[in-house]
Amino acid sequence: MDISNRHSELSYEEWMALPVSSSRPSARYKHAAAVVGEKLYIVGGSRNGRYLSDVQVFDLRSCTWSNLKLKTELNAEKTEDSGSQEVLPPMSDHSMIKWGNKLLIVGGHSKKSSVGMIVWYIDLDTNVCGVMETSGKVPAARGGHSVTLVGSRLVIFGGEDRSRKLLNDVHVLDLEAMTWDTVETTQTPPAPRYDHTAAVHAERYLLVFGGCSHSIFFSDLHVLDLQTNEWSQPEVQGDLVTARAGHAGIAVVDDWFIVGGGDNRNGCPETIVLDMSKLAWKVLTNVKERDPLASEGLSVSTAVFDGVKHLIAFGGYNGKYNNEVFFLQLRPRDISLPKIFKSPAAAAAAASVTAAYALAKSEKLEFPQSLILNSDGNGNNLSEQDVTVDIDAIKEEKRVLELSLAEARDENSRLREKVDEVNSTHGELSKELQSVQGQLVTERSRCFKLEAQIAELQKMLESLQTIENEVQIHRRQKSALEEEMEQATAVERQSSGGVWRWIAGSQ
Repeated sequence: MDISNRHSELSYEEWMALPVSSSRPSARYKHAAAVVGEKLYIVGGSRNGRYLSDVQVFDLRSCTWSNLKLKTELNAEKTEDSGSQEVLPPMSDHSMIKWGNKLLIVGGHSKKSSVGMIVWYIDLDTNVCGVMETSGKVPAARGGHSVTLVGSRLVIFGGEDRSRKLLNDVHVLDLEAMTWDTVETTQTPPAPRYDHTAAVHAERYLLVFGGCSHSIFFSDLHVLDLQTNEWSQPEVQGDLVTARAGHAGIAVVDDWFIVGGGDNRNGCPETIVLDMSKLAWKVLTNVKERDPLASEGLSVSTAVFDGVKHLIAFGGYNGKYNNEVFFLQLRPRDISLPKIFKSPAAAAAAASVTAAYALAKSEKLEFPQSLILNSDGNGNNLSEQDVTVDIDAIKEEKRVLELSLAEARDENSRLREKVDEVNSTHGELSKELQSVQGQLVTERSRCFKLEAQIAELQKMLESLQTIENEVQIHRRQKSALEEEMEQATAVERQSSGGVWRWIAGSQ
């Protein structure tokens, strides 16, 4: 099946499996994926607790798989390629983006430990693979983080480090200078998490959705203003969405498509979409509960054929590992200019500025009669009374806007109090959690000691049983020996009595 030839015959917004005319790669999850031209690149992943290092390429036109053989910079001039396993280390929970003619692989879990985050690259022209040299404030190595391309910068959020510590920090990698920097944010950030998704809207707002801690799955949406570095958690409209982690996300203009995910018990069968300009969720389509698309650790990318965009999904785990390729044809939509995020405070501030500007015009500026035109464009003069009426109307509008601004300020003050109260409660709960965790560690230590003592006692009991068996044997031997001695004594008495009787009789 050729997507480019068949897309006109397919239904919009319905998932379909692509038939494959070649052998499939190993099923996996927590891999990285990217579409370049008409090819889907799959790098690494995990299967049965084992990290993978292969690079698989799926040709979307011929529907065939092939294994990409990588070369190092040292053997790039050699005619024989080395296997990808020898070049790229096995890894999982990493991210990958296309930058120029390269695929950049950022972070991830690997058996080859490192202190800082490593950025690998694959040159698609030469198949050369290596490590990008970076400088600056390199973030800690991690996996399950999100990587979002914003202009010529990569924005990294959250994840889980080598010691399984959950993170909610923000870092930026300048791809032109290859320098790292830490973003100092304000307001309340999202709770530390991993296996979430992130997207950028209007080249300014970083959106973070879902993910999990070690015990909680999230369904919240957070927004980071990349100009002010301020976090917020806006109200979201539309359909209700369930908590999930391990889902995949891809942004197409104003729409952010979320596929799969789960909560370690059930997969999420619905494909949802967030209108980022309106902050409204919508369920796009559904699959069966045990469908490969209702998996954790799958990937989703976009491909364009004849101007029609498609979602391309691969892999995942829902009780079994998957290696099927699915696609969904998106419905064409009118592309409008991105809408600016609005908050009550921002709206009130804008209204205040507008009112102040209008008041300045009305009180300080004189309107030359020659510049006042009617709707026909003629230079007919307006009466002074009409101008006075307009000024009065502007003043009244200013008064109304100032009242709205005061109400917005009061609302913001109340919200700040609530936030402070929530932060205080959160701090107390965190302390209590740390105390409980400390007690749990102590109890676990006691349990380990008790288990060791029990094991020693069991060994002693086994030894005692052996000793008791030997004692029983010795007792039986002793009893038998005593019986033999008694019999011998009786016989000896009988023999000595007979001799004395014979001597007495002979006298």
